[in-house]
Amino acid sequence: MKKSVLHVDRYMKVGEVDERIYGSFIEHLGRAVYEGIYQPDSPLSDENGFRRDVMGLVRELGVPVVRYPGGNFVSGYHWEDGTGPKELRPQRIEPAWNVIETNQFGLNEFMDWTSLAGTAPMMAVNLGTRGPEDAKNILEYCNLKGGSYYSDLRIAHGYQNPHDIKLWCLGNEMDGPWQMGHKTAYEYGRIAAETGRVMKMIDPDVELVACGSSSLYMDTFGDWEDTVLSECYDQADYISLHQYYDNCADDTPGFLANTVAMDQFISSVISICDAVKAKKRKKKSIHLSFDEWNVWYHSKEQDKKLEPWCKAPHQLEDIYNFEDALLVAGMLITMLRHADRVRIACLAQLVNVIAPIMTSDTGAWKQTIYYPFALISKYGRGTVLHTVADTPVYECRYGDAPYLDSVCVLNENEPSETAELTIFAVNKDLKESMELSCDLRQFEGYQVKEHIVLTHPDLKAANTQSAPDLVKPSAGGNAKIEGGILSALLCDKSFHVIRLAKS
Repeated sequence: MKKSVLHVDRYMKVGEVDERIYGSFIEHLGRAVYEGIYQPDSPLSDENGFRRDVMGLVRELGVPVVRYPGGNFVSGYHWEDGTGPKELRPQRIEPAWNVIETNQFGLNEFMDWTSLAGTAPMMAVNLGTRGPEDAKNILEYCNLKGGSYYSDLRIAHGYQNPHDIKLWCLGNEMDGPWQMGHKTAYEYGRIAAETGRVMKMIDPDVELVACGSSSLYMDTFGDWEDTVLSECYDQADYISLHQYYDNCADDTPGFLANTVAMDQFISSVISICDAVKAKKRKKKSIHLSFDEWNVWYHSKEQDKKLEPWCKAPHQLEDIYNFEDALLVAGMLITMLRHADRVRIACLAQLVNVIAPIMTSDTGAWKQTIYYPFALISKYGRGTVLHTVADTPVYECRYGDAPYLDSVCVLNENEPSETAELTIFAVNKDLKESMELSCDLRQFEGYQVKEHIVLTHPDLKAANTQSAPDLVKPSAGGNAKIEGGILSALLCDKSFHVIRLAKS
């Protein structure tokens, strides 16, 4: 049996968790909007057409921010099409995903939905087929009180109070040749700078996310970030990272080792940001927005068979299994370990489209990846402690991969008696349990409050509407503290949440 030791010091802090690290993403793609969060003809929907069952699951997931409306979709989007009387809204071709967009759900409906769902918007502007002028117009529409053309237009559309959106993406994946309006790094850096300059003239309090590389494996990675930030450093507050992983090779150890690649990706982007900071002699640091991340591959063959120019097709509908949930847990742990610089992240996406939540006309259910996200979102608030895992490793294409992915989060609530320490851990060994120990004598009086385990004997087990609870967590863990030393037996292929509190 393998043994791992966690080393943690309550005074060695990585940083405070920005709750927006638990964000998600809704794009006009497939059934994410239509039949996902919005289905006005359904008996499961409220008077606004919003699916009540989905909204309940979103609230339970604990998503503080949702990126909208894209994604590739935004690079050809005219936001005005989705405002005003619905009977006057045009239907448009949507070249990014080869569908017809009806525009029956738009900016104002999204803002209504975010309010009811207990989340906040992360809005993207079109820097593909449009530019600074369009960004100026939508910001005026959203954030000015009134007395100007676009703010008065919002009022005429029934929204007296401004939406007051403070977080904005300056386009999407502009390094990608698939993107409408694809640009070189210099071209994008210049338009991002000028767009950001105009937006901060209108509302100096907005936070802006510049487009980083679409993945670690883009040929232009590194040079792209350096060039873009060299042009728009003063205007940008964050730079984005996007990454999806797959198990097309059916190699589970290699698949779970993708947390190593993700860690390297984050560290590399941080280094580039700081190099530009030094080169430009700036005091401000650029933080990271990992605003697209997930597992994505199950639906790709099926999507090749879709007929073009239909409406809200079953598109990118990955059915996730247990091993996907293990990687999602590891990816969240990896981002938490960089909480000082990763301030925003968006699981892509939220409903139906590579999503933790699935719907049909008769109900909604939780996919396997829902559970690690919901648990870490709920208990991973507070201060990330520098967590060193002395653990066996195995060889993968990225080098050595640890069998244990783990991080500790301290939530020092008031009163102090309610403070909690939470350990998140993934045992990636597919055959053997692992003995875990951790010296917690610095946390005097702490005892195990709960030990939640997510595991299943079948790596390919998946939740469906007919069997929605096949893979779900239980509170049957065995963690204990004796003499200030935590010990736990982590069963093979499992995710753990060990919660400790003052007794």
